[in-house]
Amino acid sequence: MYCLDFTPQGRDSIKSLDKQTAQRILNKLKWFIQNLDNITPLPLHGNLSGLYKLKQGPWRIIYEIDYDTKTVIVHKIGHRRYIYK
Repeated sequence: MYCLDFTPQGRDSIKSLDKQTAQRILNKLKWFIQNLDNITPLPLHGNLSGLYKLKQGPWRIIYEIDYDTKTVIVHKIGHRRYIYK
């Protein structure tokens, strides 16, 4: 199973959300790291190349995967309208 870690920006992103939304996103992340071996990550392009996205309703979670340490590192969480700008 994979571990979950946050960059400082990722940690600030989750703290800025209301409690209910943050809990939904954390639940999605827990599910994701438990099932990552059976999921194909959605890669990003352009200036976010090398990162992946995870969808939770209108929210997007931008993350990277360190396969050597089996860690998912969350970089940023935000509404789909603003996350890629």
